Amino acid sequence: VQLQASGGGLVQTGGSLRLSCAASGSSFSTYVMAWYRQAPGKQRELVAVISSGGSTRYPDSVKGRFTISRDNAKNTVYLQMDKLKAEDTAVYYCNAGGTSVSGEYVPYDYWGQGTQVTVSS
Repeated sequence: VQLQASGGGLVQTGGSLRLSCAASGSSFSTYVMAWYRQAPGKQRELVAVISSGGSTRYPDSVKGRFTISRDNAKNTVYLQMDKLKAEDTAVYYCNAGGTSVSGEYVPYDYWGQGTQVTVSS
């Protein structure tokens, strides 16, 4: 599967952005989809996961502000980001993955190219 992320940009603190990640290839609906971000000098951080059935999970750092969703008919996953903070500034990547035997999300080596989000104070 090939992934194409878009929607990044410059926004003021407290503003909103919606990122999109379009997938090509078959079986999009079977993948667990996720968004990560990586700020300069920091490790890549998982910010949202959505299962093939639509269950979602977020770390505390974005819970209540970010919403992941998917449209299987359009082979697209979204990340709605509200109440943005300066610390949300990063390059955002989408990923297609699966689940382990225990049901945990496992990222596959399918990554979008990244889209820059910059939040100015």
